[in-house]
Amino acid sequence: METIIEQLTMDVVQAIEDKKGLDPLVINVQGRSAIADRFVLASGRNSRQLKAMAQAVAGIAHQHGMSAHIEGLEAAEWLLIDLGDVVVHLFLPDVRDTFQLERLWAAPERHGEAGDDAIRQ
Repeated sequence: METIIEQLTMDVVQAIEDKKGLDPLVINVQGRSAIADRFVLASGRNSRQLKAMAQAVAGIAHQHGMSAHIEGLEAAEWLLIDLGDVVVHLFLPDVRDTFQLERLWAAPERHGEAGDDAIRQ
């Protein structure tokens, strides 16, 4: 049985793909993040495409009875849309490469470790 979060995530990814978003990725952060259960990441070729993708995601939010506030529209290099349990990050490719959220959230969890070992690459 599909959960509401899974359906919302699939709808968001489809909206991004419909706007020709690049490299959409869903990261399950449930239990690792206090702010969301899923992150959706995608890239756009330019600021105009990022804004179109963000508007499409906002439309999905409204279909699910949610409001969507888009952060980062001024610079339009990294847009963030908070949908509660799903947070959407839309990047220009070079900004996505710089921040490497995929790598950050793909890192293995280390319980009870601290110091240099926890940050070594």
